Amino acid sequence: MPYIDDELLEKMINTMAEGFARIEKKLERMNRQRDCLDGDQFLDNVDLAELLGVSQRTLARYREKERIPYYCVDDNGRTLYLASEVRDFIKSRRKGKTVDSGKG
Repeated sequence: MPYIDDELLEKMINTMAEGFARIEKKLERMNRQRDCLDGDQFLDNVDLAELLGVSQRTLARYREKERIPYYCVDDNGRTLYLASEVRDFIKSRRKGKTVDSGKG
């Protein structure tokens, strides 16, 4: 069995502790973001295209035709979608939904 001296062991423990501290900070940041969005979260183009099973070009067409709400968050054109609004979009596109004709 290889020997690990005290100095190497201490470096390894410090490295692990720093990693845990980074993870903890990231989790705290994620929780603050979630609180800010009332528990909602954002999806980007890649996530949403995968979720819906469509191409990113199809998402662009949805945006052009104003079928799905979206947010541009920077000058580079990064597009984000709120998960709750995506859920509403999916429900509105459901096949076989019943429509009340207003006849009584």
